Amino acid sequence: MIELTNLDCDGYTVVPDVLPGTTLAALQKEFAAPLTGGMGGLRNVFAAFPLTQTVAASDTLRGLLRAVTETPTPYRPVRGILFDKTDQPGANWKVPFHQDLSIAVRERPALPVTGYEIWSSKDGVPHVQPPVSVMERLITVRLHLDPCDAETGALRVLPGSHRLGRLAPDAVAQARREIGEAVPAVEAGGAFVFRPLLLHASSPMIRARARRRVLHIEYAPTDLTLPNGVNWHT
Repeated sequence: MIELTNLDCDGYTVVPDVLPGTTLAALQKEFAAPLTGGMGGLRNVFAAFPLTQTVAASDTLRGLLRAVTETPTPYRPVRGILFDKTDQPGANWKVPFHQDLSIAVRERPALPVTGYEIWSSKDGVPHVQPPVSVMERLITVRLHLDPCDAETGALRVLPGSHRLGRLAPDAVAQARREIGEAVPAVEAGGAFVFRPLLLHASSPMIRARARRRVLHIEYAPTDLTLPNGVNWHT
């Protein structure tokens, strides 16, 4: 039995040894070379590296989602991103505390859709902010290909903040004052699982010649339907 932080109470949990050794080695080999152009991230990773979509839809990940949600509800991967943080310029970024509020969709509908607003395009893919009720049902799994701790850019989180709804900037600042910060470490092959509305941040890497490769996968329950004209990108 896996001993887990309560996902719904704290908004996150760390699960060690999720990836079988052969799968971890295959992903490490797939992303052995630094991303081209000094980028620290790659969107649309499922299309560029089919192995990642196979892993995202695997029985291993389905089992992980059943364990952390404690429900048989099936989930489907709806977006994948590869993050590759190093101590090199252009690949050693910091991110302030924020919530993940957007989803990737196939196209922007010709007519406005109630509750779907703030449209944008990221690497050619339309993104939109859906109602909070949609974001509350999503789960993000970050599969770590390298050991990760506070010195190598581990996520800093405010436990329980996902239960506060969508937060304005002043409410984010208040949450930072009132909620103690956690910086969970994750070993290679482990997973950091969290709710997108959880306030999270990331600091630059301070350990020389280290690397933090993370396969970031967002999941939606299969019974979560989007309105007409709005479809998941994947």
